Formats: sequence, C-alpha cells, structure tokens
Amino acid sequence: MAKDDIIKNQLKIPSQKKYAFQSMVQLYHPRLYHFARKMVLIHEDTDDVLQESFLKAWKAIDKFRGEASLYTWLCRIVMNESLSFIEKKKKEASLMNQDTIDWKMSQLKSDPYFSGGEIELQLQKVILSLPEKQQLVFNMRYYEEMKYEEISEILDVSVGALKASYFHAKQKVEKHMLKTL
Repeated sequence: MAKDDIIKNQLKIPSQKKYAFQSMVQLYHPRLYHFARKMVLIHEDTDDVLQESFLKAWKAIDKFRGEASLYTWLCRIVMNESLSFIEKKKKEASLMNQDTIDWKMSQLKSDPYFSGGEIELQLQKVILSLPEKQQLVFNMRYYEEMKYEEISEILDVSVGALKASYFHAKQKVEKHMLKTL
C-alpha cells in the first residue's frame, strides 16, 4: 500500500488524524515548497503561503473525499493560496506604481535563497510575462514534471487545453531565451 493511501486511511480515524496530518505535511512539504516557490518566487513568501495552505488543509481535512491523491488535493490548495498571494502582491505593486514583473524580479534578485544565475533570472522573467494559466501549466509540467492528467485534476482543465497551453508557453519561453542568449 502506498504511503498516500496509508495516510488517507489514518486521516479517517479520529485518534490517528493528527499524526496522519503531520505525516502528510512531512511527506509533501518539499514538493509543495518547490511548487509554490515557482509561483511566488521568494523563499519567505513561499513559507508563508505553505503555512497558510497547511492551515487551510487542516481545517478542511474532514471534507477531503479521497477521490484524488493527497498531493493533488494539497496542490490545489497551495495553488489557490499562491494565486491569492500573488494577487495581493500585484495590488501592492500597483499602489507603489511599479511594474509587477520588475518588482518581482527585484525581489528575486535580493532573495538570499535564490541560487540561480543570469540565465535563470531571464527564464523567470519570461515565465512571469506569460499569462497566468500558461505560467501555472509551464511550471507544473517543466519544473514539477507532472503528468497532464495530474495537472488536469488540479486545474480542472481538459488535457487537450493543457497541452495547448504548455505548447504556447514553451514556444514563448524558447523564443525569448534564444533572443537573450
């Protein structure tokens, strides 16, 4: 039996729920961190998003039906929390009359946990310039190496539409990166 299934079963038992939730957090935290980090970019912001996401997951754990994997369910929560966080940051940037992409890039450059070089910065800049849906699909497929079926469950979008979004995003990224290199 897979660890995901064991945790799902333990979550149904009141006396094991807290332990099962801790096991779930421990199991999926690293992957969810990278998933959220690709959206919000900054280490501290990612920690905040994850903390808020796990809190929401804990509050909603009794509503989890078990139809999807725990990881897929958590990804959806993290994605929604990340998008809410990004929206809040966009409003803050517009209040300061700054371009959101430039503001995010300046934050990324000053992040002590960012270990990428100039090429990674250029890649992040072009990803940030993509429409939101293409950003999500590109990050899930390229960085997280998720299957289209898994992304489809998280985003509630058809596999065909996801393939098209990824194709267009990949084309834009390649075109930009070839120009800058």
